[in-house]
Amino acid sequence: MSLFPIIQPETAEQTADLPLCREVKWDYENNIPVWRGGEPVIVSGAQAVLSWAYRALQVPRYRFAVYTWGYGNECESLIGTAYTDELKQAEAARYVRECLLVHPYISEVSEVRVKFDEGTLRVSCVLETVYGEVDLDV
Repeated sequence: MSLFPIIQPETAEQTADLPLCREVKWDYENNIPVWRGGEPVIVSGAQAVLSWAYRALQVPRYRFAVYTWGYGNECESLIGTAYTDELKQAEAARYVRECLLVHPYISEVSEVRVKFDEGTLRVSCVLETVYGEVDLDV
């Protein structure tokens, strides 16, 4: 039920306009790109979206001029705050969603779980992409 049932937002199907997503394959264990024969290995589809999402969560937003201001996350801003643990986790989850939803191939971020573990932020979530669901653990 909508508060304004007469006014319905238009839903645009973006999948028809989007080309196949392609990214550099990522070695998540060592946090480096995968190379073969002197060239980076390219993946496509859901694997490419996952590779992009993993890297986007590694980059602090606004720090590096090489990235646009829409790329990266703001979780670093929670360091040293006097917020409660619950508020920090809620803010971190919001930052994760904001970071990932800028990608046109990601339509939803759900089941976001954040955990601060000895100075490290652990994130897991489910991404709904144009290629289906993928699980992300960072």
